Amino acid sequence: MSLSFDPDSLALPNGHFIGDRLVAAEGVIPMHRPSDGKTYAGCPIADAELVDHAVQTAKSALKTSNWGGIRPRERLNLLHRWADLIEQEAETLARLEAISSTRPVGQLVAGDIAVSAEQIRFFAEFADKEGSDLVPTDDGNLGMIMTEPYGVVGAITPWNFPINMAAWKLGPALAAGNAVVLKPSEMTPFSTLYLAELAVRAGIPAGLINIVLGDGMTTGNAITGHPDIAKVSFTGSTRAGSAIMENIARTGIKPMTLELGGKSPQIVFADADIEKAAAAVTASITSNAGQACVAGSRLIVEKSAAGPLIEAILNRMKSIVPGPTWDAASQYSPIISDRQRQRIGEIVTASVAAGAECLTGGNSMDMPGYFYAPTLLTGINQTSPAVIEEIFGPVLTLQTFEDEEEAMALADHPSYGLAAGLFTSDLSRAIRLTRRLQAGTIWVNRYGRSRDHILPTGGYKQSGIGKDLGREAFQANRKSKSVLISL
Repeated sequence: MSLSFDPDSLALPNGHFIGDRLVAAEGVIPMHRPSDGKTYAGCPIADAELVDHAVQTAKSALKTSNWGGIRPRERLNLLHRWADLIEQEAETLARLEAISSTRPVGQLVAGDIAVSAEQIRFFAEFADKEGSDLVPTDDGNLGMIMTEPYGVVGAITPWNFPINMAAWKLGPALAAGNAVVLKPSEMTPFSTLYLAELAVRAGIPAGLINIVLGDGMTTGNAITGHPDIAKVSFTGSTRAGSAIMENIARTGIKPMTLELGGKSPQIVFADADIEKAAAAVTASITSNAGQACVAGSRLIVEKSAAGPLIEAILNRMKSIVPGPTWDAASQYSPIISDRQRQRIGEIVTASVAAGAECLTGGNSMDMPGYFYAPTLLTGINQTSPAVIEEIFGPVLTLQTFEDEEEAMALADHPSYGLAAGLFTSDLSRAIRLTRRLQAGTIWVNRYGRSRDHILPTGGYKQSGIGKDLGREAFQANRKSKSVLISL
């Protein structure tokens, strides 16, 4: 059975998911399909009263289920059942995600959805393996560091990888014994709603996962500023992260995890495997049409290798064929909105006006929807808009260097430090420069995450605070207290 589907015939969830059911609500925010620009649905906006209802539902569910106090193995088993259901319902989830997002349906079942199920199982395994510690003291005392859930965690996820980002938030929070009130992007809510329904079907107590839809100004602020939300986790832009920090500071202090923007460099030395580097560099900026925080948008290549590398990248960029997200054969994504596509074009135009040369792309594609051609800009410097700004689109800039010091100077960004790539056959150089690169994740002779979920992700500088994935994400959903007992 083909994954391709007719977008006009797909039944969509309507409303918020609170407790164990959908709560019907009027669609207020017009929703447009990125693949053809058609207005097809509306997203409701949860106000402060509805958010409070979701929070109180979560608090009640924690109390009645004793989710944070039951045998940890019970939490583990229920999370595994949820992951099983996610895999079983992968085709439904894929269609619900593909219709509203930039993710092609053919990439979702074996990619995003399978990875999300893996991540939930990964975090489930921490439930009965991580806990309190006895610590050294003198013989007259017993010292312990005890950990416990926060209670209700507030989460806000972006539109670029909706189900995967929801798993990032829900998996560790639930495994650690918390309940969650989550707001998905108003542009891509449907797969997240169905994810919550599957959790209840799997036996996870109703009310531990509540999904409220809406925008950042109303719904997002109500979540981050709610006095009974004990911790906040957010993935999105640096600007939005700053607004969340401000709202939290204004309404009360609470811990937060923020995975924010990036402008990640990829450094290629002449001794690297050029074909392998070209494949990785191209994929990093064309996958999801460059709409990823870790997109490798700044190519920095040793001058003697620039010619062959540019040729290999151009060949790959020019061979890309776009298609609607509901076609299982599609490999290249649209831009999420017409507004965002226009912004990409404006930054490219400004960069060319400032002296950049566009070797390919630099234009919207002549087809329905919000597609933008893969673009390679050269002849730029550190002050170019395309180098400074996070474009969040398929735009790659190219700069050259003569030696390591120049490469490091070009790689350093004044604001961002989320990820970086390094291509070289010299192991000593790889280790030496990995230590110097100012980024939370470094990939050597590859670019992009593996399915080794033990590796945390998070940024330096304005690319964020705290970590998602890895042991760190589970620990970030537990608070600790020190205990000293006199014997």
